[in-house]
Amino acid sequence: MRKGYIFTDRKISHRAAMAVILGVISLASLGTAVFQAYEAAGEVSVKYGVIGLFSAIYSLTGLILGIVTVWEKNYYKLFPVLGILLNMAALAGVGLILYMGVN
Repeated sequence: MRKGYIFTDRKISHRAAMAVILGVISLASLGTAVFQAYEAAGEVSVKYGVIGLFSAIYSLTGLILGIVTVWEKNYYKLFPVLGILLNMAALAGVGLILYMGVN
């Protein structure tokens, strides 16, 4: 049995970690706003719209950071892909809320 170490130049990108953090913040704030709107029986104020707007801005920023980092070769791919998935889920949530509000 061969025993040894694998040395690599790959590292975790700070942009990818920021993409994951922005995705978590976006999903958490969007989920909180939806829950509070549900508790208020649909009678919502402007602050929930502002939360949705900031969630969309954070998600777009995190999505761009994740996409930029996933194309670089010397970084691990776990965090960029996780950041892309989280931010896409948050953008889909914002899009779904907007779609349901129009119809």
